Amino acid sequence: MLATAGFITGYIIPFILVLSLLVFVHEMGHYLVGRWSGIRVTAFSIGFGPELFGFTDGHGTRWKLSLIPLGGYVKFYGDEDAASRPGHERLDAMTEAERAQTLAGAALWKRAATVAAGPVANFLLAIAIFAVLFGVYGRMIADPVVSEVRPDSAAAEAGLQPGDRLMALDGSKIRTFDDVRRYVSVRPEARIIVTIERGGKEMDVPVVPRRSEITDQFGNKIEMGLIGIVTNEQSGNFRHVTYTPVQAVHQGVIETGQIISGTFRYIGNLVTGRMKADQLGGPVRVAQASGQMATLGIAAVIQLAAVLSVSIGLLNLMPVPVLDGGHLLFYAIEAVRGKPLGAGAQEVAFRIGLAMVLSLMVFATWNDISNLIG
Repeated sequence: MLATAGFITGYIIPFILVLSLLVFVHEMGHYLVGRWSGIRVTAFSIGFGPELFGFTDGHGTRWKLSLIPLGGYVKFYGDEDAASRPGHERLDAMTEAERAQTLAGAALWKRAATVAAGPVANFLLAIAIFAVLFGVYGRMIADPVVSEVRPDSAAAEAGLQPGDRLMALDGSKIRTFDDVRRYVSVRPEARIIVTIERGGKEMDVPVVPRRSEITDQFGNKIEMGLIGIVTNEQSGNFRHVTYTPVQAVHQGVIETGQIISGTFRYIGNLVTGRMKADQLGGPVRVAQASGQMATLGIAAVIQLAAVLSVSIGLLNLMPVPVLDGGHLLFYAIEAVRGKPLGAGAQEVAFRIGLAMVLSLMVFATWNDISNLIG
């Protein structure tokens, strides 16, 4: 009984709170831009399935909390379901004035803006969270100077030496040791040209990071690229930096952009086989991470929320029908053709998209359970 209560309070509740916040922001993006575009909203739900409780506002929108806390939706007037699939028979029976209040009846650019607003809201939330964290806490940084080269590592094989200062990676300038870690970790088995400064001279050294599995402080196994260099307080000149509000926002933009680029790189690694698909996480792993971060304090949970917000934004931009990216793909096709896809083609695409999303969720959840058991 105590173990069950601890699991609920330590993992489930933090997970639900974090996910609900991110879903609320995402759906609020859809809602606000949709209302601004003159589209009527009939429901705003946090969660799926049966309604637990809610209320209807003066505009006729039902705001509700639903049973299954694994997402949410905004349902527009004239939609067939929560995936904003248009109800063609219902639309055909509407007057011109009624149709103008639907998502399907709005101008193409208004539909695109309404759909894109959800992921954009997630990205803006991540930027805001990182900006607050940088503004309040600042951060510790270290210069990219090598204090030790691990024996038999990729760096040792390439000839890197203690005292080398890393200046650039594949031509991109770096400023901190953390920049090196970020760049290398998502490039296992990919050749990197490392520009170093040694004895006052610059030289280019090719290094191939090795795919390695590390264990974090919670015992989770993480696969990444490593080259085998270390810095210390003396060589790296460890220091705490603070930021003005404007600088904090700029750093928030950079941090969010790095997460986005790192995610695309990870997907590329999956396609090329440089990383295993068992790194994909579903709701079980997110719940586990939420609980683990909660043990480190509120700042760690907030930081996790920012990372997950970016992930939700990117996931929804995938060009898969039933997701925001699928709708945007339909709109792009409509812009090229001069007319939307037929109702039959859209229906088939939505069914395929739903099957793809459900399959991905099952696969990710199975990975989560397998990793927990194993």
